[in-house]
Amino acid sequence: MLSFGQVMEALDGRLGEAPALIHGSEVVTWATLDRTSRALARAFLEAGAAPGDRVAHLMRNSPAYLTTTVASFRARMVHVNVNYRYTGEELAFILDNSDAAVVVFDAEFQPLLEGLRPRLPHVRLWVQVGGTPPAWARGHAELAAGDASLPPMDHSPSDLLFIYTGGTTGMPKGVMWEQGTLFTILGAGANMPGEPAPESLAEHVARVEANPSRRRLLALPPLMHGTGLLMGIYALALGGTVITTASRSFSPAEALALCEAHAPDICVIVGDAFARPLLRAIEAGEGRLGGLRMMISSGTMWSPEVKAALLAHCPTMICYDAYGSSEGLGYGAAISTAAAPDAPTRFLHDENTIVLDEELRPVAPGSGVAGRVARTGLLPLGYWKDPQKTAETFITYEGRRYTMPGDWARVEADGSLTLLGRGSQCINTGGEKVFPEEVEEALKTHPAVEDALVFGVPDEKWGQAVTAVVETLAPVDEAALIAHVRARLAAYKAPKRVVLVPKVPRAPNGKADYAAARALAAAAAGADAEAA
Repeated sequence: MLSFGQVMEALDGRLGEAPALIHGSEVVTWATLDRTSRALARAFLEAGAAPGDRVAHLMRNSPAYLTTTVASFRARMVHVNVNYRYTGEELAFILDNSDAAVVVFDAEFQPLLEGLRPRLPHVRLWVQVGGTPPAWARGHAELAAGDASLPPMDHSPSDLLFIYTGGTTGMPKGVMWEQGTLFTILGAGANMPGEPAPESLAEHVARVEANPSRRRLLALPPLMHGTGLLMGIYALALGGTVITTASRSFSPAEALALCEAHAPDICVIVGDAFARPLLRAIEAGEGRLGGLRMMISSGTMWSPEVKAALLAHCPTMICYDAYGSSEGLGYGAAISTAAAPDAPTRFLHDENTIVLDEELRPVAPGSGVAGRVARTGLLPLGYWKDPQKTAETFITYEGRRYTMPGDWARVEADGSLTLLGRGSQCINTGGEKVFPEEVEEALKTHPAVEDALVFGVPDEKWGQAVTAVVETLAPVDEAALIAHVRARLAAYKAPKRVVLVPKVPRAPNGKADYAAARALAAAAAGADAEAA
């Protein structure tokens, strides 16, 4: 196993003027990334931080994010992602819970941090990206231009990286990953899935230097979330280039322009929230995917019909639906190609992924029984400073340690998995279980529907009533959408109520914001009651 710090140190000075980071029109070469990340690492250590301390990243996508991440690796410090939508107590909690010694933040968050600083005495260095830093902070550009000499660092595969996940209840939880584990799961140095990995660090470096077409990754989700972050740092570990859009919110036209300008071979998205706007932009003539070899999605459902439409525009591409979570990677994968673009999304997996019923017994293939997905093998250490939640999520089954974050699935007769959704969002209606994602996918097959979220609301008759908020492309009424679902699923799964909204609420990474969706439905119900 190798740590990212070992790999970055071994590649230092070898890639010269090749592009490492492209952000809109800004290009950062490998020579610049090497020097600035070393200078930042030195600044962190000189401020009194030490190997093993945490570096919090409160930033939108920019070259500064990954430069700071690489600096963390070089200093043997621990990356901490901070959701830039957090305010108040959530933000204070994550900075305090992580014991962050260094906080690197975009200038726009300076006023917010100003009020929180007295509560965070353990922070040794505040670093502002852009603008004029206040007296209590240093400028990122200033530190990056400083002394870039570093003492020898004893890098280890056991060096950590944290991924904080919001989950569905409570405050964020920091998932503790060893870098060697992550590097191995992501490919161990292999350039593409299925290719053999190098057997040593020296062989990895030799491969990188000899490779005339190193990875060029277009990372469309926020780097503050695991999907974009992990794909980004692995691309850098391959000596490649990470390309990000400069827009504050996702711009499919800009993404397509970057495809044509920089010819990425891989694009990472998060399900339909990114794929559908990309498809609409292509259909509107706003650009092409160019020579993209693979589009990878993780973290949420990706509709088969959207994959098929994208493959029609780029038939040489592979759609790779990776099933993973912050608490575990490599559960399975669903691969779609132009040869079978309409195939249902079923995840193939190895023997380390199993499905257990509510009595913790293996679900028989083809039985139709739903169970919780569990994964053993290369796993994180658990949640930082939270042994109770660690014990709840990381279980022991037949003498082996598994991660079981809460996803439910059926095991098909051929052994593949059909995902049903996260159990915490499961709706109990009239004594029946309904998984929201299944109903959402049914709604999105209607030609007038652009996006949908489904959830339960309290109901005297049903216990919970299946309710949907739907964003449409064309006029359609509630009854037609309910009938559309009833034609595809059991009647009890159909929404009792459909609320049409201008925009389905989602986080910047494309994941569903069910709390906001419930608020929209409650507001609509209140308006209907007043009108009556």
